[in-house]
Amino acid sequence: MPSPLPQTLTLVGAGKMGGAMLEGWLRIGVKGAGITLIDPHISDDMQALAAAEGMSVNPAAPAQAEVVVLATKPQMLDTAAPSVQALIGPKTLLISILAGKTLGDLSARLPNAGAIIRAMPNLPASVRRGVTAAAAGKGVSDVQRQLADALLAGVGKVEWLSDEGLIDAVTAVSGSGPAYVFHMVECLAAAGTAAGLPADLAERLARATIEGAGEMLFQSPLPPATLRQNVTSPGGTTAAALEVLMADNGLAPLMRRAVAAAKRRAEELSG
Repeated sequence: MPSPLPQTLTLVGAGKMGGAMLEGWLRIGVKGAGITLIDPHISDDMQALAAAEGMSVNPAAPAQAEVVVLATKPQMLDTAAPSVQALIGPKTLLISILAGKTLGDLSARLPNAGAIIRAMPNLPASVRRGVTAAAAGKGVSDVQRQLADALLAGVGKVEWLSDEGLIDAVTAVSGSGPAYVFHMVECLAAAGTAAGLPADLAERLARATIEGAGEMLFQSPLPPATLRQNVTSPGGTTAAALEVLMADNGLAPLMRRAVAAAKRRAEELSG
């Protein structure tokens, strides 16, 4: 039996992440006529999509919805809370993707919300290859959790957490992680240029390499360590590079510091 989809959904914040999720929902069958977008700075592209799909944009008196998805900047929660309150009815499911804002934070600012799910998607949602970790509050019913799972699965994989306290670490790993990978492409291309390659060629090679490695991860059941070992010949060029990357002061401690910094910032955004 297919998972249920909401008849009415209001998206508060139609920026890059909200917009990516919206496109995923349309692909899995959520009807545009039942969607309301609320964003005072909505982009021309989102306006055009809304017009094409029959969505309502910034209505003067938006109705309560079956699902409300909160996708503003975390710092905007206090400002947005009064207007979001009016969207939430007794049976509304609130899904928040605000980094650092706990279920407790949301309940305190949005007391109308009896059912809250806190989720952390990432930007590859825009190409249906995202991953979202989610934690459900106590008031969420089984049907509402299934509804949320269907919506979140529309943009990629879903990982349900039994402990909401893990979400700050999730934010630091997968939420922010795509930026780390993009920066790795930048660094690999710059290293190629330093090694003598034309800059445009170095960038194409670096980009294609990360794309291909990511697709191997997607298709293969093998652990990343095994895939790494499979492309490393003893005494070869890859082994020479890995001696640098896997040194005590190499990539692993650098990545730990980066993830720790992102986690700290997520914690600072709470409250």
